Amino acid sequence: IAAVGLFVPLIFGYQVTPETPHVLAIAIAIFLAATVLGLPIFAVFSGLALLLYWNMSSEFQPGQVQSVPLEMVRIVASPLLPSIPLFTLAGYFMVQGGATKRLLRVFTAMFSWIPGGLAIATVAICTVFTFAGSGLTILSLGGLLVPMLIKTHYPEKFSIGLLTASGSLGLLFPTSVPAILYCVYSLDKSNSSLSPITPARLFTGAILPELVMISCVAAVGIYMGIKHHAVRNAFSWRETASSIWEAKWELLLPAIMITGVFGGFGTLTEAAALTAFAAFIVEVFIYRDLKLKKDFRQVFVECATIVGGILLIMGVALGFTAYLIDGHIPARLVEWVRGHVESKYLFLLLLNGVLLVVGALMDIFAAILVVVPLIAPLAQQYHIDPVQMGVIFIANLELGYLHPPVGINLFLAAYRFKKPMGTVIWATLPFLLILMGTVLLITYVPWLTTAPLHWFGLYP
Repeated sequence: IAAVGLFVPLIFGYQVTPETPHVLAIAIAIFLAATVLGLPIFAVFSGLALLLYWNMSSEFQPGQVQSVPLEMVRIVASPLLPSIPLFTLAGYFMVQGGATKRLLRVFTAMFSWIPGGLAIATVAICTVFTFAGSGLTILSLGGLLVPMLIKTHYPEKFSIGLLTASGSLGLLFPTSVPAILYCVYSLDKSNSSLSPITPARLFTGAILPELVMISCVAAVGIYMGIKHHAVRNAFSWRETASSIWEAKWELLLPAIMITGVFGGFGTLTEAAALTAFAAFIVEVFIYRDLKLKKDFRQVFVECATIVGGILLIMGVALGFTAYLIDGHIPARLVEWVRGHVESKYLFLLLLNGVLLVVGALMDIFAAILVVVPLIAPLAQQYHIDPVQMGVIFIANLELGYLHPPVGINLFLAAYRFKKPMGTVIWATLPFLLILMGTVLLITYVPWLTTAPLHWFGLYP
């Protein structure tokens, strides 16, 4: 129906060409209006790419517009790409199979004797399961964790804010899908061509920054636990041992993932396949909480829907990225920034501000594919370590999940807890401010990123 509208000018005797006055401005205004009215993000990027190629046809060769569909085809050829749906499938197997409840029992037994122990357990389990998707932790654990927090004397507003903020903390945790995607499509610092940063290096460099972010959120939980006299349970070796024994097979799954990423025993895709297969065996045949007849089809449909949407967004975003590269936009941006921003520290501050806005307005996968080609050459000019740049980038996008107006965790929490959006935003705001402070710390203290690389012999 929308395509029929392209013929309306012809009916009135008008022929729209790239030379038509103001045609690009009018078309972009139409795109913006359609986006506000709900135009899907994949249509925005594919349409903009085609529009810009068409408008610049006098400068570019007509065949270059084929970059949009060709990039969608090329994305399938990446050797690391299959790890994304496989890790996502493993996460769905574990969540649907009840792993969250067993692991929550483990973390509760280990931490509930500490002031704020249940809040620490909440942060820990949300961090572990974010690799399967930020929304999964809120939707699957929200109905369990928030009532538990309220029952132990935590305020309802704080409980909702804690779970919402914790839902994105694991984006730097090993096997995080956005982090893997960043590795696949980040720009090599030496030649400005698309080249992967090793996942092992990125996840190793993220160890201390991730611990800093987790610790700061957990510290708020401890403070609130002390302030509101949250109920504490006496530590029990029997309960701890019993909970660990019950969840022993699921506790082995993260070990398989991390060994696959860091151990060098196989490729990342092979580790993802082994993890998904092990999760299937554990949940279906050992715990038997995942039913082949009832749950198996539903898990695959949900996983395929999520991954299909991700791949579609990635394909069209890469088409848009191809236009930016063909138009030498990164080189022009580098030249402009070098002429106006001399200080490396001012550049990093501006970068954080830009990434915060990007994370709040753009889907995380599209943001990686569109923005990384622009910022990587800038990082090279200011001699910023590429691993640190990756950590800064993903940490800022973590904040995007919590930042209005379109932070996805805010919408999911409002839906899950049946609360007005304003209530969820105010509940999450203290955590957002704290995490902003940790991102600035990660930005201006590069040692947090480079030290683990030196410890494990991964620094070039």
